[in-house]
Amino acid sequence: MNWLEILQECAQKMRKEARKVYGSPRAAFGFGVGAGGDTSKRIDLAAEKALIDCLGKHEISYTLVSEEAGTKQIGLVPSEYYVITDPVDGTTNAVRGLPFSANVIAVSRSPWLKDVETAIVSDIVHEVTYTAQKNVGAFKNGERITPSKTVNLEDAIIGIDLNTIKIDDIVTRLGDLFKVGKHFRHFGANAQEICYVADGSTDAFVDIRGKLRVTDMVASYLIIREAGGIIVSPKGEELNVPLAATQRLSFIAASNRKLYEAIKETLNS
Repeated sequence: MNWLEILQECAQKMRKEARKVYGSPRAAFGFGVGAGGDTSKRIDLAAEKALIDCLGKHEISYTLVSEEAGTKQIGLVPSEYYVITDPVDGTTNAVRGLPFSANVIAVSRSPWLKDVETAIVSDIVHEVTYTAQKNVGAFKNGERITPSKTVNLEDAIIGIDLNTIKIDDIVTRLGDLFKVGKHFRHFGANAQEICYVADGSTDAFVDIRGKLRVTDMVASYLIIREAGGIIVSPKGEELNVPLAATQRLSFIAASNRKLYEAIKETLNS
């Protein structure tokens, strides 16, 4: 089974459905609370349905792990594959019409992050698609990507997610990083921001809130690793967490080991 071709087909259909309501009042209509804990918006559910319909056309048995629908077993042998998705990463941006959001899909042979084999992050607004297959490499629109070689915090462009009610605590923990670094960003779609590290557009992305769902970053996890970058826990441990819609985690993504160690040192200090 060529999972990469299937995911590319599904992502195109998800993107098409999402763009129909992107930035319009219809995109924001709520339909209860999704499995991930947030309100499911029309744009999320439309993209999720497009994915399920696409996989159904191929008559694939799989276990779906979705930020909206939760865990669903589909087909005769649902344990053969796990398809993990955040149908629209960056829903708040999409509802407002801001141009940073993506369809996220990954495939694994087991319900664990370390076993993800195929991944795609498809920019909904722009003609940009990131893909990766385990032990094959990572690509942007079919061209192989590698991270930057930036090693100095003063020169690095670093993404940081500060979206939390515990802002005082997070800012305190990041204080030394803010003192040393000069270039900080956050675009509101974490899957894409990790991919920006993978292709060298930025140099690192830090999320220590313990709030991000694994469904948001599951595809980008494989993409940055296959590109040659690093994505680990703030303590440097492997991110081997269960693939569940409610699973949350913290991590540091960096273009190279030296930059990661510099970020880790400032956090520990």
